[in-house]
Amino acid sequence: MFEFLFKRQGGKSATSGDKPEAKPAAAKASGPADRSVKTGSGKSGTPAAAHDAQAARTALADARARQAERLKALGADEAAAVDFILQSEFSELRLAAAELVHGREHLERVHTAMRNVDRRVAKLVQGRLDAIRHHESELRRGEEALAQARSLLNDNLLTPNHVAELDRRWSVIRAPELAADFDTVRAELGRRLESQVALQRAMIDRLAVLRGLDAGGLDAAALAARLAELQQEQEAALVDPGHASLPRALVAEFATEHARLTAGLATIEQDQAALAAREAALAAWQAQAPAELKPETLRREWQRLPALPANAAAGAVQERFAALLASLPQETRPAKPAPVVKEGAKDGARPAARGADQAFLDNMEALEAALQQGSLGTAAELDKALKEAKDKGVRLSAPQSDRLAHLRAELKRLSDWARWGGNVSREELIKTVETLPTQGLAMAELAKKVGSMRDRWKALDSLSGPAPRSLWERFDAACSAAYAPAAAHFRQLADERHTNAARGQALVEEAQAEIGRLQSGEADWKHVSGTVQRLRTAWSHLGAVDRKEKKRLDGLFADALTTLQRPLEDQRKVEIAVREQLIEEVHKLDPHERHAVDMLRELQARWQEHARALPLERKAEQALWQRFRGACDALFAARKEQAHAADSERRAHETAKEAVCERLEAAAPDATPANVGKLLREAAAEWQAIGPVPRAHEARIDKRYQAAVARVQQHADAARRAQDTALAGAVHDKLRLVQALETALANAESHTQAADWRGRWDAMLALDGGYEPILRARFDAALAALEASDGERAACVRTMEGNRERLLNDLLRLEIAAGIDSGPEFARERLRLQVEVLQSSLKSGQKPGAQAAGLRALLALPALLDVRTETRIEHLLLRQPKDHP
Repeated sequence: MFEFLFKRQGGKSATSGDKPEAKPAAAKASGPADRSVKTGSGKSGTPAAAHDAQAARTALADARARQAERLKALGADEAAAVDFILQSEFSELRLAAAELVHGREHLERVHTAMRNVDRRVAKLVQGRLDAIRHHESELRRGEEALAQARSLLNDNLLTPNHVAELDRRWSVIRAPELAADFDTVRAELGRRLESQVALQRAMIDRLAVLRGLDAGGLDAAALAARLAELQQEQEAALVDPGHASLPRALVAEFATEHARLTAGLATIEQDQAALAAREAALAAWQAQAPAELKPETLRREWQRLPALPANAAAGAVQERFAALLASLPQETRPAKPAPVVKEGAKDGARPAARGADQAFLDNMEALEAALQQGSLGTAAELDKALKEAKDKGVRLSAPQSDRLAHLRAELKRLSDWARWGGNVSREELIKTVETLPTQGLAMAELAKKVGSMRDRWKALDSLSGPAPRSLWERFDAACSAAYAPAAAHFRQLADERHTNAARGQALVEEAQAEIGRLQSGEADWKHVSGTVQRLRTAWSHLGAVDRKEKKRLDGLFADALTTLQRPLEDQRKVEIAVREQLIEEVHKLDPHERHAVDMLRELQARWQEHARALPLERKAEQALWQRFRGACDALFAARKEQAHAADSERRAHETAKEAVCERLEAAAPDATPANVGKLLREAAAEWQAIGPVPRAHEARIDKRYQAAVARVQQHADAARRAQDTALAGAVHDKLRLVQALETALANAESHTQAADWRGRWDAMLALDGGYEPILRARFDAALAALEASDGERAACVRTMEGNRERLLNDLLRLEIAAGIDSGPEFARERLRLQVEVLQSSLKSGQKPGAQAAGLRALLALPALLDVRTETRIEHLLLRQPKDHP
């Protein structure tokens, strides 16, 4: 039954550190004479064990020194450092070698080997691996950003927002290896952006200069040179690498404005030639003597000159001519004789024609003024009126006839000039029309442009006469070619209008079919609502329809939609009432109720069911939902406020428990066995009285409290152990004194005095724990035997010798109970007693305080002991305070 005890005893005897060798049987003899021999044999294993421990420490230090030298010799060899880490058994040397490893492959090898072996090395290697992975990730992102920058550099159209996005992306990337390449590409992108901005700015300035040429007052040559210069700059801008960034509207406007100014250049040349001719004539007349000049002759010659333009310079020249005429002496004309009537004229004969009337003269003056101003249309109308007046019998005088002939000659000359200028303008107009398809205009604007060009052609016909047929055919072909895309576009729009009308008719028919299903009672309200919304949206995106068809379809669709919406609105009113009821139920919920959130979720689920069953109008739906959500938010806010109050209370509880922990931590150094019980009871009662703390801090504060309690208990246990050790020392001293006195009784040759023993006893401190009366009684009994007669003394010695076996047996039992090794010489006896002790404990159980009582009984038993037995009692005393009651 107890075979395991024999096996365990054998194992212990084989591994015992106190007695490595069995003592011979002769060494078991007891008595004072054998004390020196037993003392030597009892401590024979201690020097050998110390020597072995010292040798082990020396070997360990030598091994560490050798590995430290090997570590110093590693240098920068990472592979050798990895091998060293995997072979070394010293953690600090492994950590120092890990500082030398930086390669990813070596780091992964070390991390795999040290992950569950050396935490510090694994943490260091893991950090470096994470840094390498992070750097590789940053490098990948940097390469992607660099590739994007290079693609932008190769893009024809570079926009600032793309570059700004690239800068934002690069700003969060840490890749120093790519910084130089990125800076180079980014600088090139910056130069391209600056070049584009400069190109756009130059385009705007060039267009502004072109617009200002009308009011610049330049002559024809300067204007032509300026236009050629601007055209050259524009062509250079259009072939620039950044020309794609130029606004197309500005490019088209520049082309139109340049074409207009080029077309008007011929008119400017005519006006400048006329102005120069009149200034030359005026200068020649002013150089002659006034007496040689005749006003009427000057007027005729002035009228023959080319017409003046309508500008300030022409007005100044005309004023100079008027001043010249005013400075000349006015010639007096002789009065004309009255007409003579021939004799023999019949009474009914036609009378002689009178001279021109004032109206005719006014028309002539107006014709002259119109010719001077270059208004050929007005001049032609006035000439026609003069012809009609002359046909009615108006007789002109010779000067009037000459003047009229001069004016008509001037009109013909100006008309010829106008016809020539009109043909030049028509040529420019044809060129402008031919360039319209290349300008990328919108179809409506293209049609408008073509129409305006035809209007300008008609205006030229009225001003400069009809155009040659060849020019008209070229112009008409150019207009037809330019208008062809617009015509196709407008045909496409017409087809789309017909298609949209068919779609509108289909929507009307679908609405009427839905009305039929609704009236039959088969329609679902959600389907009806979705159909109404879908039909309304589709109708709003129907597109253009012919006006007449649009009016008819609008009427049909409005009637059908009204028929659909009337019952739908009634059902929605019912649904709105249900939603209002749900809102009221939310307001009635008590936020402090335990199941308020569950009830609110149920109401929210009901709301969703109603919303899915029949959606309301968006405005009404949003208004009701805002109210419902506001009520829900108010409930959650109230619960949140309640939770906040609870959190405040929990934080207050946390502060109180922190104070308890601080008090325990402060009281731990002063904890003693006397006050530790009260201190821990009070702390536990206060801890239990405090409410719960925040859940996130609960584990931490409990751990701190347990640590504080353990620390207090640790200090109290240390104080108890110190007290027990002191008590064991005091008991040991007094026991040695008693044993020395009892040994003196057994030694017949000993001559001691009772007073000396009593003085030595009184010099020792009194014992606690009930040991003082026991040892005092034993000491007094031995002291009384010392002072008694020889017979009584011999009887006392025999009694002590007789108690020896009993004491050894009790001591062995106490050693078994305390778990103290008794030595190999008592192995067999100890095994027998162990079986008895086990059987006794199995039958009656272990009684509390039995070991302490057995020790007191052992100390109270007088017996003659050897040194080995005294040592065993001392060991028992040292172990006994742990189990002290």
